[in-house]
Amino acid sequence: MKHLLFAALLAASPAAAQDQMTLVLDWFVNPDHGPIIVAQENGYFADAGLQVEVIAPADPADPPKMVAAGRADLAISYQPQLHLQVAEGLPLIRVGTLVATPLNCLLVLEDGPVKAIADLKGARVGFSVAGVEEALLSAMLARNGLSMNEITLVNVNWSLSPALMSGQVDAVIGAFRNFELNQMEIEGVPGRCFYPEEEGLPAYDELIYVANPETMDADMIGRFLAATEKATQYIVNHPRESWEIFAGTSPELQDALNEKAWADTLPRFALRPAALDAGRYARFEVFLHQAGLIAAARPVSGLAVDLGAP
Repeated sequence: MKHLLFAALLAASPAAAQDQMTLVLDWFVNPDHGPIIVAQENGYFADAGLQVEVIAPADPADPPKMVAAGRADLAISYQPQLHLQVAEGLPLIRVGTLVATPLNCLLVLEDGPVKAIADLKGARVGFSVAGVEEALLSAMLARNGLSMNEITLVNVNWSLSPALMSGQVDAVIGAFRNFELNQMEIEGVPGRCFYPEEEGLPAYDELIYVANPETMDADMIGRFLAATEKATQYIVNHPRESWEIFAGTSPELQDALNEKAWADTLPRFALRPAALDAGRYARFEVFLHQAGLIAAARPVSGLAVDLGAP
């Protein structure tokens, strides 16, 4: 981890002045963070005049709060959560995209009794994060003729696939298709996903970069995004070499789960991380309003910005 924090500094010319910035991840380092780690290891941040300190949070709920409080320049968060946090009054705005497709899914046992979402009537469904996950699940159930009253919600914290594999629950919402599916396959208990975007829900950006709109340095963040865009292009052009660079940063990443997750995540990285799909944010805001999770739909300008726009 040490060289994650200082690789950009070591790669730079001693005479080069660099802007220091702090990025708080959403979780421990994993393949979702590929462009960040490759940008660090390949010296793209240093080339952009940046020394980026990459921090894994003690609590995955902390990163947006740290940015809102001015304790970090950037944090990785989730588009669905951003809508709720802005509605709650946190000073946050999306400045870039890391993973541009949903990763969340409704996960069941491949060989279990749930063959269709309608089979969840009377079932126990595990979840980790209240609010958005419940809204996604409710919409998926409604499309298949069920209501939330016909299932039992079970808070399994972050133990999603273990709760499913052990029989504690019949399904889980919030599982990532690039991780939990692979984890279950490796452990010999294969799973199957129902995908929110295939069940009538608006598509969304899973992982985004958020900043405090009142204090952010747009130029510095723009250079950060340009460096991660360069890294994403390298990953797409050199998938094997980029995996080796990524895995080489920590022995804990060098296992079958991370290698499978890397391959599954690669096509989902945002090729233009600064670019904003305003319609996507507007549609999800309307979805949350209709679900009763926010009082009113805000304009996209209060949620997200395109720092690369002229």
